[in-house]
Amino acid sequence: MYKKRSFLFSAFSVLTALALFSACKKSNEANTQLSVKLTDAPYNAQEVNVDIKEVRVNFAKDTSAWVSLNTNAKVYNLLKFQNGVDTVLATGSFPGGTVQEVRFILGNANSIKIDNIVYPLSVASGDETGLKIKVAKNLNATLDNIIIDFDADVSIIKTGSGSYKLKPVLRVK
Repeated sequence: MYKKRSFLFSAFSVLTALALFSACKKSNEANTQLSVKLTDAPYNAQEVNVDIKEVRVNFAKDTSAWVSLNTNAKVYNLLKFQNGVDTVLATGSFPGGTVQEVRFILGNANSIKIDNIVYPLSVASGDETGLKIKVAKNLNATLDNIIIDFDADVSIIKTGSGSYKLKPVLRVK
């Protein structure tokens, strides 16, 4: 009788462990490793520096549920990411779904270098509400990318006073 109970208990334990392992494996397989990357179109300057502090994504159509990604926060020279070159800004792991929007929260170390002179780039609300771009990308692979083209050529405006403003034009590639 003892051997029978021991055998049943062992068999039950093995089946339970297999079921838990299978469930964990399935939930991990359903997640998408998402990378948000940055690239740029050519622009006539020595440097165009953008201070990226945080990258967030939104899966909801009502824009209320922003999720922060693991962001490589630093100042990026956009001109280093031209002609097919890009860099990973942020990553995260999510179950399937549709990324509705991506938001960049900027710091205040934004600048442009022209003729060896560095000018600050002012950004309206970049450090408060951030720069948003509509994406509507369905995540259905185990590894997926969203490549954002930060088009410096049409994003930088020289004012009459000789200062520069950044009015970002972002596109999904």
